[in-house]
Amino acid sequence: MSSSVKVVSETVTTSAAPENVVLKPSPSGPKPCCVCKEEKSARDECFLFSDKGGETECIDKIDAYKKCMAGFGFKI
Repeated sequence: MSSSVKVVSETVTTSAAPENVVLKPSPSGPKPCCVCKEEKSARDECFLFSDKGGETECIDKIDAYKKCMAGFGFKI
């Protein structure tokens, strides 16, 4: 008795990046998800626990995250 495996490839369509984000793929560089984790966490916590939505209260954390990402070549 032999079993066979059928491999089906599936194409997934993704939407384009927003206009204000510049993606610079680099096979040898880090991925955006893997850098600035502490800054991102601090920014996200500020937004979550903010009484007024966080945009004005968390500006220092947002700027720190943007500066960190820019240091790795990512522009947000």
